[in-house]
Amino acid sequence: MFYYLSNVIIYSKMLANMKWSFIHKRSLYKGFFKLTGIELKHELFAGGESPVLSRELLDRGHAVAVLPYDPERDEVVLIEQFRIGACEDETGPWLIEVIAGFQEPDESAEAVVHREAQEEAGCTVTDLVPVHRYYSSPGSSNEQIVTFIGRTDTSVVGGIHGLDEEGEDIRVHVVSSEQAFEWLDTGRIDSAVPIIAIQWFRLNRESIRKQWLDNNKE
Repeated sequence: MFYYLSNVIIYSKMLANMKWSFIHKRSLYKGFFKLTGIELKHELFAGGESPVLSRELLDRGHAVAVLPYDPERDEVVLIEQFRIGACEDETGPWLIEVIAGFQEPDESAEAVVHREAQEEAGCTVTDLVPVHRYYSSPGSSNEQIVTFIGRTDTSVVGGIHGLDEEGEDIRVHVVSSEQAFEWLDTGRIDSAVPIIAIQWFRLNRESIRKQWLDNNKE
């Protein structure tokens, strides 16, 4: 619901009997990402209302990720690429990740999976299993990420991929499930999206593998 008070727009919503209000919003930056300055108030758990708070919201859009898995070979597909956010890491800015990409308006999460799997790894995925939908960093961003496990044939996956027009230089790693778990445990995999995907896969690998292999017999 929107309320107009002179030149100020107040946006109010209710969730679980707790209320908050957007008092004023202003654009601070608009490029590949958008940054918005927001003044707001919200109800307090102990009763009453907060003072007017100033926050900055990074609008990154939403993203979709997939961990491709081959149940026949018990292997997963991971990718490695340069990440600006890790430039000051002592191990360097090339990170081991899962396939992922931004979701366009009116594009389904499944469509993103199929597009990005081809662009980033030359990989075809089927039998998508939803893992989680979660906020990546809700203290500063509205981005939500949807993550899947998908079935693939790793015998035909490998090489270097990515779109030249987006400056992508992506190396594909086909590794055993146990190798992926070791990379996770030793910290070689150290960004949130692959950690969440691989941890979920570790807990559910046997049931997924059995289901997919049983389907082959039908």
